[in-house]
Amino acid sequence: MPTISYFYGIYIRIYADDHNPPHFHAKYNDYEASIEIESGAITGGKLPLKARALTEEWRLIHQKELLLAWELMIKYHKIKKIPGLK
Repeated sequence: MPTISYFYGIYIRIYADDHNPPHFHAKYNDYEASIEIESGAITGGKLPLKARALTEEWRLIHQKELLLAWELMIKYHKIKKIPGLK
């Protein structure tokens, strides 16, 4: 499971053998959440409010790149890193 982005202590990862709908995993300290790429809905786990807000801002900026990364990852292709928030 590669880390595709990192910002403000938040790791963003996509698993190659994961299930639909397209989603990513955000980890911050001891918290982790599974977040749908298209809707931003948390489908498992939780994040502190500030980490959740930063992750959502990042998701909105990079939604197209995330969907492409999902497609490539589930086909076991190499993916590019996605820039974090600045």
